[in-house]
Amino acid sequence: MRTVRFHEYGPAGEVLRLETVPVPEPGPGRIRVAVQACALAPADWALAGGLFQGDLPRGIGIDVAGTVDAVGDQVTGVAVGDLVLGNADWRGEASAGASDFAIMNRWTGVPEGLDPVRAVALPMAVDTAYLHLSLLGLDAGRTIVIHGAGSTVGYAAVQIALRHGMRVIATAGPAFAERLSAFGAQVTPYGEGMVERVVAMSGRPVDLVLDTAPVGGALPDLIKIAGGDPKRVLTCGGSVPEAAGLGARDTFHEVRPAAHDALPEFVALAADGRFEVPVARTLPLEDWATALEISQSGQARGKLILLP
Repeated sequence: MRTVRFHEYGPAGEVLRLETVPVPEPGPGRIRVAVQACALAPADWALAGGLFQGDLPRGIGIDVAGTVDAVGDQVTGVAVGDLVLGNADWRGEASAGASDFAIMNRWTGVPEGLDPVRAVALPMAVDTAYLHLSLLGLDAGRTIVIHGAGSTVGYAAVQIALRHGMRVIATAGPAFAERLSAFGAQVTPYGEGMVERVVAMSGRPVDLVLDTAPVGGALPDLIKIAGGDPKRVLTCGGSVPEAAGLGARDTFHEVRPAAHDALPEFVALAADGRFEVPVARTLPLEDWATALEISQSGQARGKLILLP
């Protein structure tokens, strides 16, 4: 089979290669799928760069949708031929989702009404957004600013917070402003005057701020928006390196809550047309380098999907 993987750590464009390797076998608690779609994210390029290091070689493509091709021991509730979505076992295998076949260690069924491309856009965005909103507190009636709401995580976070009865003020560029407003968020642009615009919209310092913007530098303004309290601000975006120095919270220094898998709920909502994560573009597996180029340009505006 074909797979995109790396044998050493370094810049993704330099260390990733499309290779031909044997089809892997699913071990206990694992399934193998014929990959129909694989969503790429900045996290994949970070894996090639040395994030969460482990045995090499290792593949990229954490989020996968595909048809079950083989089932390992101790697996129940899924059968060959089922369409599923979830996560490739990227830590335990020498290949991952950017492949013709993938071993999965977490999955849920794809319901009628949801195609593989829209399905595979969901896992990482939903997981990341739900986790960080849970860390802040998903409390109805509270006002939250979601900075970077045009990112896939921010876009998902807006919808999740609204479904939990929160008042959402979203900062976003023009690409998704209209759609975010249609969900029920109050939307304002980035840039100069953002603090004043948000305070005017909220009428007072906001309760919480979630920073999902891929580009950093906004934390000082976000802390002002939170009434000067950096502990009301949590970042999982490009401002992580500066968070500690400003007293803000960041994704790598939080105590994780007890595991709650919210993905099946939002998969069902997506199948009903009540939840979405935008898809920017689909490409064949062999065009993975084009996906890398688009992703690193910062202009993807949605998920980039490989179709093996």
